[in-house]
Amino acid sequence: MMSTFDPAENLAALIRCPSVTPAEGGALTVIQDMLTPMGFSIDRPTFTEDGTPDIENLYARLNGTGPHLMFAGHTDVVPTGDLAQWKHPPFSAAIENGEMFGRGAVDMKGGIACFIAATSRYLKKNPDRKPNISFLITGDEEGPAINGTVKLLEWAKAKGESWDASLVGEPTNPDRLGDMIKIGRRGSVTGAITVHGIQGHAAYPHNADNPVRGIITLLNHLLLPVFDTGTENFQATNLEITSIDVGNPATNVIPSQAVATFNIRFNDTWTAESLQDEVTRRLEEGAHNNELRQGKDNAIRYTLEWRERPSHVFLTRSEKLINALNGAIEAKTGKQAALSTSGGTSDARFIKDYCPVVEFGLVGQTMHMANERAALKDLEKLTEIYEKFIEDFFA
Repeated sequence: MMSTFDPAENLAALIRCPSVTPAEGGALTVIQDMLTPMGFSIDRPTFTEDGTPDIENLYARLNGTGPHLMFAGHTDVVPTGDLAQWKHPPFSAAIENGEMFGRGAVDMKGGIACFIAATSRYLKKNPDRKPNISFLITGDEEGPAINGTVKLLEWAKAKGESWDASLVGEPTNPDRLGDMIKIGRRGSVTGAITVHGIQGHAAYPHNADNPVRGIITLLNHLLLPVFDTGTENFQATNLEITSIDVGNPATNVIPSQAVATFNIRFNDTWTAESLQDEVTRRLEEGAHNNELRQGKDNAIRYTLEWRERPSHVFLTRSEKLINALNGAIEAKTGKQAALSTSGGTSDARFIKDYCPVVEFGLVGQTMHMANERAALKDLEKLTEIYEKFIEDFFA
């Protein structure tokens, strides 16, 4: 029986699994070997969909008493990048100056390692109290997120599972452990605009229709005016242009088309559908603005494509869940965490359809970077917070 009380040992075992998305890399087997001796039943369903990689997932269940608490996370990690930039091999779990180096150390094998350690300690200290706990772990969070959490939740629900609350172990703290709990997330929509022009010689623009002029006009109409100035619980809605491409290597040729992609992170002023309607309205208005297309009396010809699945804005209002977690943080760090909806998206966007969900994990400063690392003292402190949270949640 492997020891699971030490979060650093747990994390080292997970880091040494090269689970670069979509590879399982042995990480789910490590978790299974940790949880099985504690009495968890283990399922490892694999989900498939045309055009996407097959993904193996893990669902572990401890049938006990009281409300059902789900811990959710992912073992897949982003690629390592340039190995020359790493002080230590990214899957070695090397320790230097009180920090463990490795891809996934904070995003988010560290959170998983700590919650496993916390659960192990709780069960040893309370042999007569068997709580209702499950682990929902995917290998598809850093990938397209199609064959992971969303399907794992559907699969578990079809088996009769339901949950009262969920904690996601993403790295939520900007500077120090205990800084921040994520109680919601802005939504996200991504789109691509293609402006269709007429190719021609740069010296004879009257014979062509430059799509670059059209794409600039349409993007200006998307950017201004601002969508909103924020709400009580959320930052302002923000549109970022992420690429503009004309595929034109020649300097004396007007291209035939221009493509721009954009991403919008939106607050609870909007739904994904109402925001898409607003984008469509702005583009239609912009298509009839010929300020940059002197001599053209036709509208800008364009197509709009919505890419990826929209992520919907959500806010968790469960006082029991939030107070139990913040109380545990205050008990172990002496401070109350800020309740935030900032940042990008996570798999909490899927879980929120099944139960209240919050996110809390390690300090995220090095996630996705070379030399990603977690402080050993933070691993221990996070484990203590998680254990206190389990105690209070099931009290």
